Parts: sequence; C-alpha cells; structure tokens
Amino acid sequence: MHVVVNGRRTETAAADLPTLLRELEYEGEHMAIAVNSRVVPRARWGETALSAGDEIEVLTPRQGG
Repeated sequence: MHVVVNGRRTETAAADLPTLLRELEYEGEHMAIAVNSRVVPRARWGETALSAGDEIEVLTPRQGG
C-alpha cells in the first residue's frame, strides 16, 4: 500500500507503526509520530493500524544552534 512519510510517497507492507519504523530503518527512542496530523503516544504505536493514503510524520530531535 502507499502511505506518505515525511512528505514522500512510500510503498509499504507495514500494518502498524512499529513495523513501518523497522521497515524504514528508524532507530532510537527519541522521536514523535503523527498520523494524519494527530500525534500518536508511544504507548499506542503498536495498536495504531495504518491504511493506504495515511500521512505519517516522524519527528526526531536534532542538535544545533
């Protein structure tokens, strides 16, 4: 199915957020995720099903100044 991840159309077989993150090789504990403009608490990632056309934003902290 196709979803949009950080503005880029992406083909995935992932049915939930953790599977998508593994598939896209996102690592680490410090990130926030929104699906269709709604922030998903980390405790609910595993129960958040993905559907074709979903828009997912993965936000990670960066250092700089």
